[in-house]
Amino acid sequence: MEDYRRQGGIQQLLVAEQEARQIVNTARTAKLNRLKQAKNEADEEVAKYRAHMEKEFQKTISESSGFSGSNVKRLDEETVTKIDQLKKQAAKVSPEVVKMLMNHVTSIKI
Repeated sequence: MEDYRRQGGIQQLLVAEQEARQIVNTARTAKLNRLKQAKNEADEEVAKYRAHMEKEFQKTISESSGFSGSNVKRLDEETVTKIDQLKKQAAKVSPEVVKMLMNHVTSIKI
């Protein structure tokens, strides 16, 4: 009778061990599935954040380009004004310079 009890006890241990393996395998599978799901969720969140930051960057670029365009226009106007001023100054001094050059070229030094 004692042998029968031992075999019954061993049988119970084997059954319990098998159930424990199933529980552990189920837990591992659930853990792996949750890790995959968490990775997918994180990837989606990163993609949303990246798209948001790209949109903000493009907005900043377009705004700064607008200022750049107005700055270029302003600089062009200033350049034209300065060139006109220089031409006027050159026109005022030009007769004197020509006269001075003619005097130096036509005078003879011995």
